[in-house]
Amino acid sequence: MNEKAGAQISRRAFIQSALILAVMMLAAGLLTLILPAGEYQRIAVEGRQVIDPQSYRQIERPAYPFWRWFLAPIEVLGGPDQLTLIVILVFILMVGSGFAVLDKCGILQAGLGRLIGRFQNQKYLLLALISFFFMSLGAFFGIFEEVVPLVPLMVALAYLLGWDSLVGLGMSILATNLGFSAAITNPFTIGVAQRIAELPPFSGAGFRAIVFVSMYGIFLFFLVRYARRIERLPQASLTYQEDQSFRQRFQSVDLTQLQAMAPRLGAALAVFGVFLVFILLVLIAAPIVPALSDFSLPLVGLLFLVGAVVAGMSSGAGWKTVGVALSEGLGGIAPGIPLILMAASVKFIVAQGKVMDTILYQASRSLGNLSPFEAAVWVYGLALLLEFFIASGSAKALLVMPILLPLADLLGVTRQVTVTAYCFGDGFSNLAYPTNPVLLICLGLTVVSYPRWMRWTAGLWLMIGLASVAFLAIAVAIGLGPF
Repeated sequence: MNEKAGAQISRRAFIQSALILAVMMLAAGLLTLILPAGEYQRIAVEGRQVIDPQSYRQIERPAYPFWRWFLAPIEVLGGPDQLTLIVILVFILMVGSGFAVLDKCGILQAGLGRLIGRFQNQKYLLLALISFFFMSLGAFFGIFEEVVPLVPLMVALAYLLGWDSLVGLGMSILATNLGFSAAITNPFTIGVAQRIAELPPFSGAGFRAIVFVSMYGIFLFFLVRYARRIERLPQASLTYQEDQSFRQRFQSVDLTQLQAMAPRLGAALAVFGVFLVFILLVLIAAPIVPALSDFSLPLVGLLFLVGAVVAGMSSGAGWKTVGVALSEGLGGIAPGIPLILMAASVKFIVAQGKVMDTILYQASRSLGNLSPFEAAVWVYGLALLLEFFIASGSAKALLVMPILLPLADLLGVTRQVTVTAYCFGDGFSNLAYPTNPVLLICLGLTVVSYPRWMRWTAGLWLMIGLASVAFLAIAVAIGLGPF
């Protein structure tokens, strides 16, 4: 396991994503040569720009030489989306650095230790609380890759409580993934997508909170049922034989020491808890306070970073340790910046070549007979498909949302429903596809093979998929908005 703090984007994951995005940039460039140039008229509706669906016309092809396709990741920073991009990039760097400090200083582990110490004799309540804790990390803060270092601790805890490595994976990385998907204020998907959609930041949180609670209930039913079954009959575990020998690898994980960290780092936990309260207040106020809306995303990132640094100092770690953590966090998350710029440049290229509106026109004609519900499911399916190739939620949002949103406008789907459908598709498949590096890393920390993982989670994905479609139907029926 990588010993550096925070999220660390591996070289393999970076190269794989960069190659895929480079191919998509090339494809976007070729479209500017193949498709006729055209444009819609934009009109202002309640302060936002929307397409006049009857106004499409073909225009003269602009001069856009092929060599500029390769400069698009740089040029996009001077384009019309520059402010959105800069805000997103700064936010990601702040959150990545802050989480690395919490990891390096043992603050997050101390929080888990406090849970373990309080509920160790009520293990199913402990299972529910830890699962809720990890789901909340994903749902509120968009934490996903960052919990990988905690997976061995959760597997060790599962062994200690009489379960197997699948339960350990379930209550940690799987729970985080489900929270990331059933997002309430996930800034990497909800925050980025809503900013692109010109929606009030984190609006619609009430509906998504209902989704979160429902998904948590489905997940807990799935996990507790399996844990009880293997507790009654250990041989029923899908990893029974492998776990017998693999337990030896976790002897170095001292859960007693983990519990002892909680009182020692109590002050640091309290300090960070105060900042979490401020973050929660910002997230609640942003949709209803216009003056706060434009600044909510960077403000949340700044509060998270400052809170982590102050908590790190309160832990007694010292400036040197905090500085190293910040450096490791920045270094780990920095490779995501060129990926995000490459993803944004795909839309930039087709826009510069004046074929973006042509693509929308052709798509709206092909999908024009779909009902709003069918269109929402189509968006969901497209996000599921793209997830196979591009794992980064924020990069994918920058890639597809500028295309999906005007198309949804043409098909009569509210932008809030479109964002919800995108987030469902982006997240729920994270731990189903073998192309996701986080899944492969976590399985590599245990005895669980990918086929066995899919055998174990297949029933859960079916339940989650059906529930997702049902919630999309409800969102369309109620006209989930504000628009």
